[in-house]
Amino acid sequence: MRARTWFSSITAVLALAVTAAGCGVSADEGSSGETASGPVEGLRILVPNSPGSGYDITARAAAKAMQDAKLTDTVEVFNTAGAGGTVGLQRLVNEKGKEDILMQMGLGVVGAVYTNKSKATLQDTVPIAKLIEEAEAIVVPKDSPYTSLDQLVAAWKANPGKVPVGGASNSGGPDHLTPMLLAKAVGLQPKDVNYVPYDGGGELLTAVLGKKVSFAATGIGEVAEQAKSGDVKILAVTSAEPVAGVDAPTLKSLNVDLVFTNWRGIVAPPELSAEKQKQFTDLLTKMHESEQWKKTLADQGWTDAFQTGDEFKTFLTTENDRVAGVLRELGLVA
Repeated sequence: MRARTWFSSITAVLALAVTAAGCGVSADEGSSGETASGPVEGLRILVPNSPGSGYDITARAAAKAMQDAKLTDTVEVFNTAGAGGTVGLQRLVNEKGKEDILMQMGLGVVGAVYTNKSKATLQDTVPIAKLIEEAEAIVVPKDSPYTSLDQLVAAWKANPGKVPVGGASNSGGPDHLTPMLLAKAVGLQPKDVNYVPYDGGGELLTAVLGKKVSFAATGIGEVAEQAKSGDVKILAVTSAEPVAGVDAPTLKSLNVDLVFTNWRGIVAPPELSAEKQKQFTDLLTKMHESEQWKKTLADQGWTDAFQTGDEFKTFLTTENDRVAGVLRELGLVA
């Protein structure tokens, strides 16, 4: 079973014990770890997805790490969901020149721009930093008739319409692209895949446990704890190497030539001043170096993929071109 490897770049995670919007931790002047002019004040982070989604949890984790490291005062995290993240993206673009707002984003927004024909694009934003990567998992409920990937694929190929796959992404997002690329890798036509989108990882997990779908493709962090407790079984992960703490083989080790990882980062509104861009870059660099963020990465099983400046800008351009190519080849966009 062969297909090209399309991405070496991470979606979503429910095990994080972070607080609700705002997180409620304040920083004091003169504390260690703060920026040269003191903690950043009045920062807002827009999450273009629902509460409990991968973007939401990542944003709240970052806000908590910044606050605990005394790099900021209280950070307001708020949600503007819709159209795979493009409603939030349009809101960010409309905030041109504003210096108090950032947006959590990732691979899903890249694809949603195409599939939703969004007028606002990521090229309209100011890239600040790429934060993490995360493997996707192929998941079934604990009492599924499929106990191996081979069994699942055999049934899927025999009657794809009767083997629905769920994901917490709209068309073009990582949970959607994963089964489409997997189908292509195992010799199934992507157009024949019965994909069922859910609004966030919580709804998707409920669907898996309730057997509303035969299997799911989702971020490893969204199901790692449920796999440990035995509520679900992870048949494979999409990373190049096994995921630490997860008892599941890679697709590559099962002779499926596919590696696919989701990723998440931070962008700012257009027309952001150079001075503020540097302040935000410095803020996220200091957060990345903090013990608080290192612990978060370890606790969540996220892969550190930190990039800033021109490196992140180039990465975004490359991903935009790659996703467009994949969507066209899969027949999902013209």
